[in-house]
Amino acid sequence: MRYSILETSELLRKGAVSPVELTKDCLERIEKLNPSLNAFITITAETAIEEARQAESEIRGGNWRGPLHGIPLALKDLIDTAGIRTTAASALFKDRIPAEDAEVVLRLKHAGAVIVGKQNLHEFAYGGSSLVSYYGDMKNARNPEHITGGSSGGSATAVAAEMCYGAIGTDTAGSIREPAALCGVVGLKPTYGRVSTRGVIPLSISLDHVGPIAGSVADCAVILQAIADDSTNGTENYIESVKQIPGPLRIGVPSTFFYESLDPEVCSTVEKAVEVLKTIASEMRDVEMSVPTDRTLQKAESNAYHAEFVKRSPELYQPETLRRIRKGEDIDAAEIVHARRELEQTRRGIREIFERVDVLVTPTIPIPAPRIAELKENPDLLRPRELALLRNTRPFNVWGIPAISIPCGITRAGLPIGLQIAGPHWREDLVLMLAGWYEQATGEVRS
Repeated sequence: MRYSILETSELLRKGAVSPVELTKDCLERIEKLNPSLNAFITITAETAIEEARQAESEIRGGNWRGPLHGIPLALKDLIDTAGIRTTAASALFKDRIPAEDAEVVLRLKHAGAVIVGKQNLHEFAYGGSSLVSYYGDMKNARNPEHITGGSSGGSATAVAAEMCYGAIGTDTAGSIREPAALCGVVGLKPTYGRVSTRGVIPLSISLDHVGPIAGSVADCAVILQAIADDSTNGTENYIESVKQIPGPLRIGVPSTFFYESLDPEVCSTVEKAVEVLKTIASEMRDVEMSVPTDRTLQKAESNAYHAEFVKRSPELYQPETLRRIRKGEDIDAAEIVHARRELEQTRRGIREIFERVDVLVTPTIPIPAPRIAELKENPDLLRPRELALLRNTRPFNVWGIPAISIPCGITRAGLPIGLQIAGPHWREDLVLMLAGWYEQATGEVRS
């Protein structure tokens, strides 16, 4: 098992290891594993080594920037990088080279992180399987016969395969948490607006979130500390939050909807996880709640971004992506206005739930990762399977509240199972605290 980011950072700070050594190690693993897993579209070996050398010089000179200084990370390839192509896994953007970095990239660079490449994804983030990409299918590092989930599939499988110490993904309906759960790593969707989406190719501007994927809760906290815009709602120390023992918590278990139609192994594993959480709870309460399932706004906003591109160059999209985009063509302005009002009301309404409980706990994904061959042989199953996989994650994008997926077990076939913990708006610290406590209590850390 590789050291955590915090452990590695301390070694870097002491000069016991070199950022160049770490970066070369990651690049070697990418070279070895990427041909089979297809996690990366662009590998930035040359610039990564330059960044690592600069980090080494700065650290040796006493100019240590913090725990990400000299740490190799990677980016989902719809996050703009100045002078490096950003493709969104589409032929439409295969030669697109942004002039400016996305805000999240600027923050990572300020923290001294080393960027080793841009990761494959479900084309334009419009799906939950990562089987629709101009650059080919991504394979699950836990079992390459199974999907990674999506749309941040390349990011999750790269972290699982230790090709990088962490990654930045995006999440519109579960695209960080779902692949994290299926690949057996940790994925955090922060509160809507906590991390800037400037310079990120959108899927749905009202629902898009940017967040970390990493091997542990603490590693996600370190990355969030660097990328969060805490001017949105105060300053938090996420790294310290993970180290705290949560006080007695009122834990909500919304059995209706979220615990329905579960795979038997997922059900039994999550039930055991809930039993562990009972030991830290002052109260475990079954929560009845109205769960938003309408996708009108997401369809409309996706179509709005792509409309001109589709008109000019429809042949440059993967056929399935084009079909999904066009589902938003007939949504009129009045429907969009109504959907946005509904979204605002739903985000206000979720606050009432957190007057009764402190956190919510659900299975991240109702079923284990499907086999790639099954979906390839039966293409009509693809979208229904994706919608099933994203069922438990999508509502949290609508509510805009922070939610994390952490590993909580594996199936008999060795496929990871994820547990989802969510809290009130702007309470990433609470979510990280409970997730970190569970991780330590159970030993559920990437191995």
